[in-house]
Amino acid sequence: LTGTTQLDGMAAAVTGDPLDPGLLLAVVFIVAGLVFKVGAVPFHMWVPDVYEGAPTTITAFMSVAPKAAGFAVILRVFLNPLVAASDAWIIVAVIAVVTMALGSFVALVQDNFKRLLAYSSIAHAGFALFGVVAGGADGIAGVMLYLLIYAFMNLGIFGIVIMMRNGDFSGEVIEDYAGFAKSHRGLALLMLLYLFALAGIPPTAGFFAKFYVLVALVERGFVTLAVIAVLLSAVAAYFYIRIVMVIYMREPERAFEPALTPSVRATLALTAAGTIGIGLFPAWFLRLAQSSVFGG
Repeated sequence: LTGTTQLDGMAAAVTGDPLDPGLLLAVVFIVAGLVFKVGAVPFHMWVPDVYEGAPTTITAFMSVAPKAAGFAVILRVFLNPLVAASDAWIIVAVIAVVTMALGSFVALVQDNFKRLLAYSSIAHAGFALFGVVAGGADGIAGVMLYLLIYAFMNLGIFGIVIMMRNGDFSGEVIEDYAGFAKSHRGLALLMLLYLFALAGIPPTAGFFAKFYVLVALVERGFVTLAVIAVLLSAVAAYFYIRIVMVIYMREPERAFEPALTPSVRATLALTAAGTIGIGLFPAWFLRLAQSSVFGG
């Protein structure tokens, strides 16, 4: 339809007013494919079933790698050729709001930990899309930093789930973590770090991940979207805090010894270091994200 595979050429082709119906249909298909890739509404249905049914190690990989790759393509494609379609940001904004709302509210009623993390992943995809809506240097860098932090804290929490698979414990039911802090204080504290980071509670790395995206939105004049993102983040924080309450305020039902294999130890050490390190020096990592895109 555009006669080229070069992104700049595509951008020039979609600047017509009104937009050619064929090109508009192509844009719709591109957006649909990318939305499916990151697990955003309305192509999110596969995420909960895959997270719950796949082996936990595969789920951990699926929660990070495809999402990061999908957003890399979104940032490269959407913010170049598709941004030429002036109303395209409205579509992405609607998808972002609905995706984050669905992920946050449905996660509230989940009892299966992996399924809860699936809807958490959907909510995080929605928040990252807000950075795409903001666009510009700050928006792109904010999304990149968000995905980096998300990778560390999400792989960390899945490392905890893998560690819990021992004997009768599957680690996939929230009740398995009842009283975990009373028997394994260090691991419970580590889990607290990941959960607070996922919730975006300051001064964790997760807070700065959300903060820089919100700053980009406000600077571009999308104040209403920023307010919606904050309100939905508050809803999402509840289901993380709910798990914290189970860990610290419930009595353990039976004795349990986590399966701390060398690979799990290495995963937890690396992800904890990344989560804490970015939380301590967020501005440095943001500059690193900006320089990776724009040079300098």
